[in-house]
Amino acid sequence: MEKIKGVNLGNWLVLEKWMSPALFDGTTAEDEYYLPTQLSRDAYEARIKIHRSEYISERDFATIARIGLNTVRIPIPYFIYGDRAPFIGCIEELDKAFKWAEKYGLRILIDLHTVPMSQNGFDNGGISGVCKWSQIPEEVDYVVNLLGKLAERYGKREGLWGIQPLNEPITEPMWSAMDVQGRYPPVDKELAAGSVPNTMEFLRGFYDRAYDAIKPHLGEGKKVVFHDAFRLKDWKDYLTQEKYIGNVVLDTHQYLMIAEAFGCEQTLEGYINYIKDVYEKDIAEVQEYVPVVCGEWCIFNSLAVGMDTKGGQSSLNGVDFSDSKTVSEEEKTAIYTAIAKAHLDAWAKGSGYFYWTYKMLLDPTNEANWRGWDCWDLAKSVDLGWFPEKV
Repeated sequence: MEKIKGVNLGNWLVLEKWMSPALFDGTTAEDEYYLPTQLSRDAYEARIKIHRSEYISERDFATIARIGLNTVRIPIPYFIYGDRAPFIGCIEELDKAFKWAEKYGLRILIDLHTVPMSQNGFDNGGISGVCKWSQIPEEVDYVVNLLGKLAERYGKREGLWGIQPLNEPITEPMWSAMDVQGRYPPVDKELAAGSVPNTMEFLRGFYDRAYDAIKPHLGEGKKVVFHDAFRLKDWKDYLTQEKYIGNVVLDTHQYLMIAEAFGCEQTLEGYINYIKDVYEKDIAEVQEYVPVVCGEWCIFNSLAVGMDTKGGQSSLNGVDFSDSKTVSEEEKTAIYTAIAKAHLDAWAKGSGYFYWTYKMLLDPTNEANWRGWDCWDLAKSVDLGWFPEKV
């Protein structure tokens, strides 16, 4: 399998407030679920359609190819077909993305990023503090059917690399470690009541069903991509089933901000050692029995921000960064380039990577609370020499 060198098109078809705060102006909504409840239908529709048409265009696909990447991971919502009011579908945008990708020699990983009532309780799961999808059989059925429809539509397309049935389903260890409902407080406590992490038993069963819905429609060499549920080394027995060998890729998401929350030292040496001693070794171990891609990562870290970000929490979480230590551009460049190289060396032990994310709409120059956050933006990181071109 050719090594994946990719980037996520985050915040295009699945919104994340911190990546483009202006989209949420005039509302108190913290996630995509509540945005349409605080705008008139006309205002909501206009805002979403303008965002989708301007945020990602053909020019971006040309840029992605120029800087040496070969694949894009596109997060999509469960309402992509426009059948879940009040949300607006976006199948036409995905159709366009395939034409752009094929024109510039890129491939696409379709990533189902949200499901009804969420698989993780994160803001990027669509509704903060709620994790109930796996307890609603009819919604699980809905998602399986949706995956089959997507596979039938795109399975033979030249530009398809694979389909990912579910992004970041959470299980107990990460649910507790992140204190999900503390970090992402639910708006409606009654709606959130009964939220619990997914079980591994449920996920294996769902992955079996998703695979069976997707695989018959896929062309030769196309992949089904399973997220590891933040448990990279717990899938060996499951993924060595005969039907999965050669057809499935395991996706793991590894962020230094999470490593910091688990005690990684906030120094350049500490980061480099962690990447080598944990990421690199774990990837190499799991790659022995299944291809592994790091589907989300970035060079963001607290050292370059100038203060502890408390596991990557931003000003939107109520953390004040206005008094953070000033880090010079020279210092930041040294930190970022070293961290980028260490990560790329680690992912080389597996089957590749997708950086999170291609683009953001933040202004760290004028807004002190966003200083150090622009490295999430791959295009800007390449332009500033923080991330190597054509590696």
